Amino acid sequence: MPIKIPQGVQVKREAQAIHVKGPKGELEFRLAHGVEVKLEPNEILVAQVGGGKQALALHGTTRAVIANMVEGVTKGFSKALEIQGTGYRAQMSGKKLVLQLGYSHPIEYDPPQGITIAAESQTRIVISGYNKELVGQVAAIIRDFRPPEPYKGKGIRYVGEYVRRKAGKAAGGKTAA
Repeated sequence: MPIKIPQGVQVKREAQAIHVKGPKGELEFRLAHGVEVKLEPNEILVAQVGGGKQALALHGTTRAVIANMVEGVTKGFSKALEIQGTGYRAQMSGKKLVLQLGYSHPIEYDPPQGITIAAESQTRIVISGYNKELVGQVAAIIRDFRPPEPYKGKGIRYVGEYVRRKAGKAAGGKTAA
């Protein structure tokens, strides 16, 4: 399936790498053996060289990564997180994200280059950038500061994420005779 190259996007092929440059940024991907990438005037074609399971897997993965690179430099990607819990909140201090998550100290997170973090409210964080992999990694790092726990559901979760809840400890029990 060919990948369409939108207006304003430049795609270059070097020996074993693909460079994609667009209005939002520039990305590079190193090609694996067993995959051939051909540049046409308005599209990119990805084909497998040889056969076998590994060549087939690399073909699909390479095509998806290059398609995400083209989409990222034109539109960009974003992930939203929500914070649940009494006293848990997020705010921005310059470019740093400052989180109050029930620990004795605030957690400060400085995003890597190419990532923008916005605290839309005290309980909602939006991570955006042009590299899909990096956006997902930053969202996972922030979520790991306080993942949602199964008893009360407190913590940081992706917007729309379902957290399976457990029943708490049963009250009562044996009585002393």
